[in-house]
Amino acid sequence: MSYFRRRGRRLVTGSARAVVSRGYFMVLSLAALGIVFGDIGTSPLYALQACFNGEFGMAPTRDNVLGVLSLVFWSLILIVTVKYLLFVLRADNEGEGGILSLMALVHPKHSKGEAGLGRRRRTKWLVALALFGSALLYGDGMITPAISVLSAVEGIELKEPTLQPFVIPITVAVLIGLFALQRRGTAGIGKLFGPIMVLWFIVLALLGLRGIALEPGILVALNPVLALQFFVRNGWPGFLVMGAVVLVVTGAEALYADMGHFGRGPIRLTWLVLVLPALALNYFGQGALILTDPAASASPFYILAPTWSLVPLIILATCATIIASQAMISGAFSITAQAVQLGYCPRMEVRHTSEREIGQIYVPQVNWALMVATITIVLTFRSSANLAAAYGVAVTGTFVCTTILLSQVALTRWKWPRAAVYALIALFLSAELMFLAANLMKIPQGGWLPLVVAVVVFALMTTWRAGRRTLGERLRQTSIPLEKFVQEHLAKRAPTRVRGNAVYMTGNPKTAPPALMKNFEHNRVLHFKVIVLSVETEDVPHVPRDERVSYSDLGNGFYRAAARYGFMDEPNAVEMLKLLREKGLHLPLAETTFFLGRERIVASKHPGMPFWRERLFGFMSRNAQQATAYFRIPPDRVIEVGSQVEI
Repeated sequence: MSYFRRRGRRLVTGSARAVVSRGYFMVLSLAALGIVFGDIGTSPLYALQACFNGEFGMAPTRDNVLGVLSLVFWSLILIVTVKYLLFVLRADNEGEGGILSLMALVHPKHSKGEAGLGRRRRTKWLVALALFGSALLYGDGMITPAISVLSAVEGIELKEPTLQPFVIPITVAVLIGLFALQRRGTAGIGKLFGPIMVLWFIVLALLGLRGIALEPGILVALNPVLALQFFVRNGWPGFLVMGAVVLVVTGAEALYADMGHFGRGPIRLTWLVLVLPALALNYFGQGALILTDPAASASPFYILAPTWSLVPLIILATCATIIASQAMISGAFSITAQAVQLGYCPRMEVRHTSEREIGQIYVPQVNWALMVATITIVLTFRSSANLAAAYGVAVTGTFVCTTILLSQVALTRWKWPRAAVYALIALFLSAELMFLAANLMKIPQGGWLPLVVAVVVFALMTTWRAGRRTLGERLRQTSIPLEKFVQEHLAKRAPTRVRGNAVYMTGNPKTAPPALMKNFEHNRVLHFKVIVLSVETEDVPHVPRDERVSYSDLGNGFYRAAARYGFMDEPNAVEMLKLLREKGLHLPLAETTFFLGRERIVASKHPGMPFWRERLFGFMSRNAQQATAYFRIPPDRVIEVGSQVEI
């Protein structure tokens, strides 16, 4: 989507620009409905039900219903409208959003001196916090499809109780179909997402109005004082119900993560004009129904609908939950791709499923892992009510991480006054920490699940990062400076030079690559033109094409070249050669051979990482995607030079 937005501004001029901009703005707004608001838009299926059922559910008395509804409404206002739409969406990294983009904004990569050292130490924990927040999103990506689809399919029990045994099999079948279709991409069915979600939100609003008509007095819950009175009256049980109230804001992080595809404007417009009013009306409608019939709290969403509309509503709800699940699955793909580029994840196969929309990618390993995990969760918990206990910990944890990172951006990037920043962050954290604490109480009932997933993913990310750093240190200890090799070693032991070009890819452009040294020492042969090429990922989403490569002449037919990519760009070796040719270094692909080092990691007792992490890093390294595929190097132009490295 961001691709079209940039292209559109270049191609359209004059008065036609305003017309096209308005038209395209509406197109983006419609698309945002289908991608951004799927998760938060399906929360009415289970959120209010969870508040009045289960181990921590409240009795559906009038005071409790009004208090819970007040909490629901003001949570939507404070967390989504104020925090995310007004403040978090301002923290864009060259137009891109998401917690890893936020991490890049606070990363002190270029800090120098004592002040820089202090800042690096201070923000080391912020980076760890961002990584843990992104790890929590994987748990969210597993639970969201499970609870969303399961809660929609459970509607058939109301229509025909005898169908209850088929709820789980139907849910599993829908999930298998959903994950199986991921490899085809969402380019085709994605066009239907927006219109389906428009219909969904209209239905939510109409159902809500139907419920409010039963008990118009429910609107008194707009008064925030009722939320405070709810806590005073209920004490500890009232605090625990916050673990269910938070379900109404699940999916808020998607507003920020998908900002790069749609921009701030369309997201803000669709939320304020359609999504927020529809959600508020539906929640108040469900609350009105519970006031008139407390037994309806068992399934207020479906009971709110007329009997004749139950089957089409179940079908529409299932479609909406599939869309919500699609958004979280796509989000997991995007996080993985960014983590790979930033060096926190091994190389993985990333397929682009659309030639036009850069955000549509498919990561097979992540897709199948999510499918197995999601189906296992459904078979284990077996109902949306049980899953509600597991849902929320990941969401609230990510909220807190985002808020803390946002405070650093406001202080260091925006230069806001400290008093204003601390007051604002205290306002957000006062609600989010309450949400988090209440959800931590649900750990024995299932809240442990997203925490376990997050800890495992966090361990994998940090192990890979630390392992690559340790591996680099080991290689540097046995390497020599590249200039010294060119000026001294070649003069002492002049090798045979053969026609053609050799590109040695390396992670450290200052030293002679191990593959080059082995070729020189064992074969005594070098090409006439040797290029030592390093690829660096910058802390920005995209690097302009004309700024991606640079090179310097070291003499003796040697060149040091560097390629720079953003963490949302895709390194491409063939493109690098073209860009170098445009800069004056002629490297025909047919006359160029790429030499890649392939290190086999051997765990040892050398100082570095704990032994178990060394073994884990070795396993991850062996299973990483080969550099040939990752850098899109033609296979017939590659020679790999293997070596064993103890870490």
